[in-house]
Amino acid sequence: MYMPHKTQSHAASAHIVIDARIINSSTGRYVERLLTNLEKLNSPHRFTILVPSADKDYWQPTSTNFTVTVADFANYSFAEQLGFKRFLDTLNADLVHFCMPQQPVLYKGTTVTTVHDLNQLRLTEVDDMPVVVLRAKQRVLKWLLQRVARQTAHVITPSEYTKRDFIELTEIDESKVTVTYEAADALSDKPRTVTRLHNIPFILYVGRAEPYKNNRNLIRAHQLLLSKFPDLQLIIVGKKDTFRERDIAWVGEQGYKNVVFYGFADNAELAWMYEHCKAYVFPSFMEGFGLPGLEAMQHGAPVVSSDATSLPEIYGNAALYFDAHNHGDIAAKLELVLSDEKIATKLRTRGNLCYKKYSWRRMAEQTLAIYNEAL
Repeated sequence: MYMPHKTQSHAASAHIVIDARIINSSTGRYVERLLTNLEKLNSPHRFTILVPSADKDYWQPTSTNFTVTVADFANYSFAEQLGFKRFLDTLNADLVHFCMPQQPVLYKGTTVTTVHDLNQLRLTEVDDMPVVVLRAKQRVLKWLLQRVARQTAHVITPSEYTKRDFIELTEIDESKVTVTYEAADALSDKPRTVTRLHNIPFILYVGRAEPYKNNRNLIRAHQLLLSKFPDLQLIIVGKKDTFRERDIAWVGEQGYKNVVFYGFADNAELAWMYEHCKAYVFPSFMEGFGLPGLEAMQHGAPVVSSDATSLPEIYGNAALYFDAHNHGDIAAKLELVLSDEKIATKLRTRGNLCYKKYSWRRMAEQTLAIYNEAL
């Protein structure tokens, strides 16, 4: 892992542009934490933060060397390739950090690029998108990633798994890719009781509903558990998009019981759910990092997780792992936690140690060191 040089605070002042157009998306937590912690490092550089107009007030700088600028260019669009390129040229940046790999391929300045995962290349379906369109977009994305690998000064990934995945895809030199692990923050220091769940045993999933998130195998596993734990509820938290609406309809068609599609929960509600669930379950087939599991650990939830992709790397011995393709195995591992308080307590204790290994400030320090090296 790349570590900051001791001399980085003495680096010459430069103009660094950070493409934060995804700050209000599912990966926006990374961007917001990066910006907030970069501000605390007393860097000599001047930073321009690019956001869409809808998010111009989403993050407000507290340091005079940080400025938020509107950049309304949609991801993966012709406007991004042409208009955004011209826009970047006018900024006269010494370095541009693209917080996602989408970027104007004709931009010739010095760049650093964060690649969170390669999940988009492996999806078999996307919300309301014809498969032929998805396949075409995946071919373009693969070409873009290979182009980025050649052009960018340095690539940042959130896990060794994603680093290896990216190197295998692009054949980029390993020295050009650095892992900067993400971290978890307490969601709220004032958890708010979710009255409908008070004194009800429940397991919890927080996240999206795309097929690769594997919600249906989790639901099948939960139904198996009802024979031994008839009052056990499965609480699924997350917005009700097309995929989730399909899952809701499917649960009804199957006649499944005790499955609650909670919808959106704010941080105070989420904190309470993490603190009171019998287990937090992460059934995903593929993840670049797996932040929800660390958040669950920070709030004292025993974590039962898929053994896929980056998750064992991030959680180590702090989670109980299952085969995500086998809903019987998911049920069996959950039953261990539900029926044996010693196992649940051990997971809580290990989880408390696990999340503390990760630090947003250290991530920002490593990123600043990468900037300085690239400059």
